[in-house]
Amino acid sequence: MKVLLLNGSSRKNGTTFTALEEISMILKKEGIDSEIFQMGNIELRDCSGCCACRRLGKCVYEDIVNEFVTKARMANAFVFGSPVYYAHPSGRILSFLDRAFYSAPSAFAYKPAAAVAAARRSGTTASFDVLNKYFAICNMPIVSSQYWNNIYGNGMEQARQDEEGLQTMRTLALNMAWMLKCIEAGEKAGINKPVPETKIKTNFIR
Repeated sequence: MKVLLLNGSSRKNGTTFTALEEISMILKKEGIDSEIFQMGNIELRDCSGCCACRRLGKCVYEDIVNEFVTKARMANAFVFGSPVYYAHPSGRILSFLDRAFYSAPSAFAYKPAAAVAAARRSGTTASFDVLNKYFAICNMPIVSSQYWNNIYGNGMEQARQDEEGLQTMRTLALNMAWMLKCIEAGEKAGINKPVPETKIKTNFIR
């Protein structure tokens, strides 16, 4: 089993990375592989609504989004971490997730996921809410913790002082490991994921 963690911060070793690293550490202790995927600060296109992905099976823009989706298809679960800017997730991670989820929903469906928000001071719960909506629209079990999955600090040094935030990340990792093991046990017992109906789209409100 493997969990793919996305660092949605332009900073490689900042507050968001600190949270993901704490999660990764516990997953390893639970016998679960993990990988932190660094989004970095390279130029990133947003979704243009061209719908070419429906024909190509991937986003028309060849960049790290398609690289991530390739890894996502092989992953069993996800953690998406974002810094908080103006009380919302980074614009970069929203562009990233819009393209990833729209172009390849099958890479994520029925796989557990969790969101992590990192902030100097506030705006985490609003950001947490936005990120969770990607999972709720894609048939993904949402992994929770003992509190909202938030961590505080202006950089790694301060984040390491947020003992409650770090404990929340460790609890999140334990819950993630437990859910993955339950799913694995269920599959061995012949309990498979649901077969969805053909999707209905009602494009108006009566």
